[in-house]
Amino acid sequence: MKRLGQALRLLYINAILVRHGLDEIILAAPPFRSLRFLLYLLPWNWVRRRPREARSVRIRRALEDLGPIFVEFGQILSTRRDLLPEDIGDELAGLQDRVPPFPGSEARRIIERSLGRSVDELFESFDEEPLASASIAQVHSARLADGQEVAVKVVRPGIEAEIRRDVGLLYWIAGLAERYLGLGRRLRPVDVVAQYETTILDELDLMREAASASQLRRNFEHSELLYVPRVYWPYTRPDVMVMERITGIPVNDVGQLERHGFDLEKLASRGVEIFFTQLMRDNFFHADMHPGNIFVSTENPARPSYIAVDFGIMGSLTPEDQRYLAENLLAFFNRDYLRVAELHVQSGWVPAGTRVNEFEAAIRSVCEPIFARPLKEISFGRLLMRLFRVAHRFHMEVQPQLLLLQKTLLNVEGLGRQLYPDLDLWQSAKPLLEQWMDRQLGLGAAWRELKRQAPRWSEILPTLPSLAHEVLRQARHGQLQVEIASRDFEGIRREVRRANRRTVLAVIGSALVVSAVICAGAGAPGPVLWGAPLLGWTLGALGAAMLLAAWPARD
Repeated sequence: MKRLGQALRLLYINAILVRHGLDEIILAAPPFRSLRFLLYLLPWNWVRRRPREARSVRIRRALEDLGPIFVEFGQILSTRRDLLPEDIGDELAGLQDRVPPFPGSEARRIIERSLGRSVDELFESFDEEPLASASIAQVHSARLADGQEVAVKVVRPGIEAEIRRDVGLLYWIAGLAERYLGLGRRLRPVDVVAQYETTILDELDLMREAASASQLRRNFEHSELLYVPRVYWPYTRPDVMVMERITGIPVNDVGQLERHGFDLEKLASRGVEIFFTQLMRDNFFHADMHPGNIFVSTENPARPSYIAVDFGIMGSLTPEDQRYLAENLLAFFNRDYLRVAELHVQSGWVPAGTRVNEFEAAIRSVCEPIFARPLKEISFGRLLMRLFRVAHRFHMEVQPQLLLLQKTLLNVEGLGRQLYPDLDLWQSAKPLLEQWMDRQLGLGAAWRELKRQAPRWSEILPTLPSLAHEVLRQARHGQLQVEIASRDFEGIRREVRRANRRTVLAVIGSALVVSAVICAGAGAPGPVLWGAPLLGWTLGALGAAMLLAAWPARD
């Protein structure tokens, strides 16, 4: 029954494409031109029809009819003007906040059901005509009793069922691709769909979005780079969210920005800084940065500030992926392609047996031509296609956890291209990455890690003497289990005893060094322990002596 539903959905998708005349556009694309003769075999093309609308309008309306997943695909495409004809790019931009709305009376009903009070009691005024309408939700303007202007976001009714239906179809197609096309090991289509499912279903929970907005607001609370509107928690539920209403210039309205006297180069550079600050400093980034969600404050054009809305899709990385990514980007900016190749092997993104020198040469051939060139002369779409070919050659696996980041990078590059095409993206990003690496790998980072671990060590430290005593007792009575794999039994036993003594010395020495660090911390501003510095130096010296004694001698 489930398979029947998916087959019917595919037929429906085809019917929508035909209804909007997209069969003609698809067969006109270069990969399908050899099949163009099929147009004359399709019955619906035998009868002359009235003149059709422009192709861009037909594409937009087809995506709207197909549902939220297809609308989001169109939103991503709309930011990549280098990949699209101008008319299609302009029309798809309407998908960012001008999707056909649902009735305002329905929004009012959802608000009253979720908050348990009438709209007239909740707000001094409420406008049923939406400010903006997107694929997942729409936004209405309202005013609270204290006069504060707010934006009320309401999830579309029935949208979850539509999304689950299309995600089920994607799982089916991904499973077929893994089973019959052999794409499972490298492209991992089912894992990619699973990652997308998590992302888009999270977008339906406005409580989660409100929490993300609050976190991002705290991260930039004292920064002039980015402003995040305040969330009104008493009025927020899973399908309703109320936020401070903001005013600003849409980031893609370059003409209006110029009339207000903005320095577009500085504005674009600050956009890059905001992204890398979110990614590297906070490891929490806005992952839906299309122009409908990004505005520019008009308060101080000399020191431009961005305003962000719509926090339904946020991204973060594991510490390991963040570290590998930062090192990869920095090596890439320094044109150290050998290091890029080595990092891909170390991280497991390519098989361990990959010949690093060949991989390095392939990466260099793709990336070297784009350096020292402004954004307007670089097509990241074409660059990614060439990188995909390299990935296929070297059996590189898709990393589903990085897909959100890759999508966001494309959005950032698309915004930068619209704002200031002459921007040198590399020079804007490189200092930020170098600062992050210094913070992560320098002495300051080591000291911060010691302080972070100090509470844990303070819990473990009291148990170390008993653990050391147990090890010594077992060693004395010959109870330590050692695997013997040599005929020289007595020699191995002597070596084991020496190793045990070194282990005990190393454990006790490490405990003394950690104790010295804790005592040194006790001498910092705050409650002072009398004699803590002297005790710390004493313990540190004893610990260092034991560690030196435990160091194995060279035979």
